[in-house]
Amino acid sequence: MNMISKVTSDGEAQRVRLNFARRPLWQRAAIVGTPLVALAAAVTLWSSDPSPAAAPPVPTVTVAAPLQSEVNLWDDYVGRFEASRSVEVRPRVSGQIVGVHFRDGQIVQKGQLLFTVDPRPFTAALAEARAGVATARSELALAETNLGRARRLLEANAVSQANVDQLTAQVQTARAALAAAQARVQQRSLDVEFTQIRAPISGRISDRKIDAGNLVASGVDGGTLLTTINALDPIYFTFDVPESLYLKDSRQRSAGEQGDIAQIRLQDEATYSRTGRLDFTDNGISQNSGTIRARAVVPNPDYFLTPGMFGNMRLADGGTTAALLVPDAAIRTDQARKIVLVVGRDDTVAAKPVETGPLVGDLRVIRSGLSLADRVVVQGVQFAMPGAKVKPRVTKVHPAAAPSAPAQSQSPSASQATLAAR
Repeated sequence: MNMISKVTSDGEAQRVRLNFARRPLWQRAAIVGTPLVALAAAVTLWSSDPSPAAAPPVPTVTVAAPLQSEVNLWDDYVGRFEASRSVEVRPRVSGQIVGVHFRDGQIVQKGQLLFTVDPRPFTAALAEARAGVATARSELALAETNLGRARRLLEANAVSQANVDQLTAQVQTARAALAAAQARVQQRSLDVEFTQIRAPISGRISDRKIDAGNLVASGVDGGTLLTTINALDPIYFTFDVPESLYLKDSRQRSAGEQGDIAQIRLQDEATYSRTGRLDFTDNGISQNSGTIRARAVVPNPDYFLTPGMFGNMRLADGGTTAALLVPDAAIRTDQARKIVLVVGRDDTVAAKPVETGPLVGDLRVIRSGLSLADRVVVQGVQFAMPGAKVKPRVTKVHPAAAPSAPAQSQSPSASQATLAAR
């Protein structure tokens, strides 16, 4: 049996070798090479050691020393312009309007004729009052003549003293009547004068409320409103001061540090083009808002400013002082505090708490927490982590240029600063 199996196995092997020899060359290479390649790969994987992961590159950040410069500190407020004087024009005599002598909205001067009330009734009343003066003067002359005659007769004992006293009283009565008649003439003369309604102040007049032909009434309480006039040169700028700033300003004024020069810009202006002077502070702080009302007087010779217009005002806060400035983008907020990232001598990042001040363009005043020796991260802040290594690239902080567009309105308690002139 074993001999038969051996013969069979040999024959099978001979047949396999014959079939392999008959195959094309590329098939024989594939059959022989595939196991060898697999074996070589297995040996390679088994013998090679795993390579370590590549370390991340050190981030590059831009650092700069704080800019030291002299700055002017300001307190910034938002306020509104108001007329320095405002008058409601009402008639002082009743009658019919027969003339309107101005254009709606024009600039009028003090004493300029605005309206005319029909003067004829008042002219007639004046003539009557003058006739009353003539009558009173005649009666006075008669009384004085009778008194003089009685005094001469008294010397001759022709009349009694009682008659003389009676005639003396008549003279005094006639004199009083004459004075009353003269006062009536003055009153009627004023009525005639009041028929010409003139501008009590210079300024811009509103539109007319009454046209010619209408009847108007005089009176302190119920007088007919004809128009209004607002005095615009100078004009007032009123604003509210928080109690905290009021206390600070009061102490600075006591020390002679706080100025009263106010600089104002309009909502569409980038620069403070108007200059005024602080002239009034109210006598009490409002219990509702916790602010006190203040006012600045602003020249307005071109009448460009008008009541109701909003503006931003800055008031000098203690003059010029030295300060450190860094780009505002370099300051980060860590919960309730402000921090900046600095790079040490070993190129390690650290966080420094700082006390910030107002903006100067795109630079922020640093009141405390930094020194000139610090290297502040001004670009690449997002790549710098406290405690990590960085590759610093040194630059310089340059003074900010003037803004080309108006800044947004700030809150009434905001502060501001500008670089001092060199």
